[in-house]
Amino acid sequence: MILQSLVSLVSLAATLTGTYAALTRRVACPDGKNTATNAACCQLFAVRDDLQENLFHGGQCTAEAHESLRLTFHDAIAISPALEAQGQFGGGGADGSIAIFADIETNFHPNIGLDEIVELQKPFIQRHNLSVADFIQFAGAIGVSNCPGAPQLAAFVGRKDATQPAPDGLVPEPFHTPDQIFDRLADASQGEFDPILTVWLLTAHTVAAANDVDPTVPGSPFDSTPGLWDTQFFVETQLRGTMFPGTGGNQGEVESAVKGELRLQSDHTIARDSRTACEWQSFVGNQTKAQQMFQFVFHDLSILGQDINELVDCTEVVPIPPPPQGQAHFPAGLTLNDVEQACAETPFPSLPTDPGPATSVAPVPLP
Repeated sequence: MILQSLVSLVSLAATLTGTYAALTRRVACPDGKNTATNAACCQLFAVRDDLQENLFHGGQCTAEAHESLRLTFHDAIAISPALEAQGQFGGGGADGSIAIFADIETNFHPNIGLDEIVELQKPFIQRHNLSVADFIQFAGAIGVSNCPGAPQLAAFVGRKDATQPAPDGLVPEPFHTPDQIFDRLADASQGEFDPILTVWLLTAHTVAAANDVDPTVPGSPFDSTPGLWDTQFFVETQLRGTMFPGTGGNQGEVESAVKGELRLQSDHTIARDSRTACEWQSFVGNQTKAQQMFQFVFHDLSILGQDINELVDCTEVVPIPPPPQGQAHFPAGLTLNDVEQACAETPFPSLPTDPGPATSVAPVPLP
């Protein structure tokens, strides 16, 4: 009942936001083409168009979009009120430090590989009068808008940029236990990101791939549809693992059920943890939930360490993503018999199996 109420509130908020925007007097932007509810948002139209044309290949859900979304999390989650309570600097959250101090933070172990997207985004930051903190979160929202089935993510301007790098050790690793991950996210969010909301955040892995977990197979996706924002990630992480996409035996990796697919140890264990297994399973085939719950948590993730009262909401600049494609299914060659049932309360949903030979997933082309 609580979850249903939250979903209803998210839907109502979206409806009211659209209604408010329609009734509010709009400002004509200096470009002569666009209007906005706040003049501070006008600058984002040019940034959006530049990103779409020159980073996201004309508006595609490619590796650059995936990595831009990953960057939003790795920047924002690096904040620790617990460290601050001990008299230490705990990081600034969504403050752009991962790009401002890239020579330091991209060398932290969990951030390996992010130096590439930081370098790709750097010319865009230099071309536009936008804080680094705002740019990182905005680029992530625009990248996701290219993925069919995705939610429209929040965009704010007015964040304060970092003046020092975040300390190491604040970004969860794929080899961490559920307890370690739950504790880290709860600390970063002052208790908001509990185990259930951690599952919501992991919806992002529906359009994700790993380049460095197994360096022999860069671009290995986490599900069979890495270009779609769907629920296949929640289906396929619950299937019995039988193979590695590459060498195997890598830290933070366990066997997956689909050829070419890489499964993170952390996804595997959280999908089977008694505190989160039923929530994980509840996403299977529930496209609306996969959209609304991530939309909710991304909003709060993207402003960690910032004062929302000092920010301007410019979500209207973010394009409405294309509609969902397809339905939840078992990859060809797999059935309900391959599910490792972890939720003790509810049977796993009945899904069709794709016809044809066993599914094999190609790597996501690198940026």
